[in-house]
Amino acid sequence: MFTGIVAAVGKISSVQPLEGGLDAGVRLDIDAGGLPLADVALGDSIAINGACMTVVAKTDSAFSVDVSRESLNCTVGLDAPGEVNLEKALTLAERLGGHLVSGHVDGLGLVHRFEAVGESWELVIDAPHDLAKFLAFKGSVVINGVSLTVNRVQDLDAASGKLCRFSINLIPHTISVTTLKHLRAGSKVNLEIDLIARYVERMLSVGKA
Repeated sequence: MFTGIVAAVGKISSVQPLEGGLDAGVRLDIDAGGLPLADVALGDSIAINGACMTVVAKTDSAFSVDVSRESLNCTVGLDAPGEVNLEKALTLAERLGGHLVSGHVDGLGLVHRFEAVGESWELVIDAPHDLAKFLAFKGSVVINGVSLTVNRVQDLDAASGKLCRFSINLIPHTISVTTLKHLRAGSKVNLEIDLIARYVERMLSVGKA
């Protein structure tokens, strides 16, 4: 379990196919940046751009994870060298600064617009239509591992099909301490919907069919 509060920006330094080739997945070697690893053991979980991964090797300043082909197919940003948002798994002794996050990516979003508005930035994302029921005004959403609040949401019929377009306001601090600064119109992002919304939808749907 995570909070969606990014602890450090690390960097994927190498991507190597696992035994069996690319169809079997890849091993990522990650420079942890400012993320302390002294309390991280083999088998512990670390969220990488919002995707929960298991540590299979580590040094004082770096760690490695194996990413399955299924995970690669369902996420972005885990198949090539580059900066990534990092967060260690939550402990019961820590503050819950964001919201409860599972580290399981629910779908991919597409950045529609990302531009400065005064001192802040507006990030507008098109989400798959099947996630629309989980996105609400003032609700929580995770974008590339960052816990954020939805400021506006619209259900649209686009030329390519139905979609849900939602807007996020990013303060300068969030821009400075995460990889969201690198987003552009057309960028794909990992999305995780609110954990509570997931269970509410399940409870309401049982027995309807």
